[in-house]
Amino acid sequence: MHCLALAARRGNHRHSSARRRQTPLQSLRFGGKRWANSHQSASKPLTITLDLLRTAPRPLITPVIHVQNAEQAVRNIDKATTAGCHGIFLINHDFPMADFVPILRDIRAARPTPWLGVNFLAQSGASAFPVLAELAAEGAPFYAFWADDARVDERTEAQPEAEEIARTRRESGWQGLYFAGVAFKKQRPIDPADFATAARRAAPFMDVVTTSGRATGEAADTAKIQTFRNALPSTPLAVASGITPQNAKDFAPLLDCILVATGINFAGDFYEIDPTRLAALNAAIETP
Repeated sequence: MHCLALAARRGNHRHSSARRRQTPLQSLRFGGKRWANSHQSASKPLTITLDLLRTAPRPLITPVIHVQNAEQAVRNIDKATTAGCHGIFLINHDFPMADFVPILRDIRAARPTPWLGVNFLAQSGASAFPVLAELAAEGAPFYAFWADDARVDERTEAQPEAEEIARTRRESGWQGLYFAGVAFKKQRPIDPADFATAARRAAPFMDVVTTSGRATGEAADTAKIQTFRNALPSTPLAVASGITPQNAKDFAPLLDCILVATGINFAGDFYEIDPTRLAALNAAIETP
């Protein structure tokens, strides 16, 4: 089973993915321990592009790894790539952004080819884009940034914060995809009657509109996702909470990307992907 998975929802589109050349790497040291870069494959890595998000017949599953250290992150990246996932997001729940950046350098050195995105917890693109541009210039590129809060206000047409983030993105020169939260967990509540307006006002400022349930591990109402989908017929739409092998079929026809952590981790474990659960999610989506 592969992480590009699900019942067709947009007709008979065929997908294609941009490919990146693989870079050889010697073994590295994490915390004094030698860590061999033995997981590199002879095949070209999978990737995520806007074209793929828009045209794939199934949503892309992107595991979210709550990073503890480079070795733990690499171990879980390998699980996701072995499962055929097109991309993986990395997030820093346990330490600040400043401590996360050197870990990201080590992760990218150990695994130069996978499509990796980043969430700097509680940081907007205004903080993230310059850092991601610097990492890319150093040879440690990350191909997406996911912010929990797009800083878009559905109650007004003027969007000064979102405009400022867009300006910072342009000036930084960073070339990745921008996933940003709208009606997202732990952010300013939005009246459900305004979901469609929020989605439409947010879309011009990002590549992938991203929403969620009310809390980590809690699924969104399907009616909410349907409202977003109706408001955004051609904008990529992602959800970032509560998708499991049991409910994936309910959401998959409405989505372009699924960001998932608790739904594929070992039960009660915040940090480790369970390959069996990931395979079950793939199977649930692939089964008509």
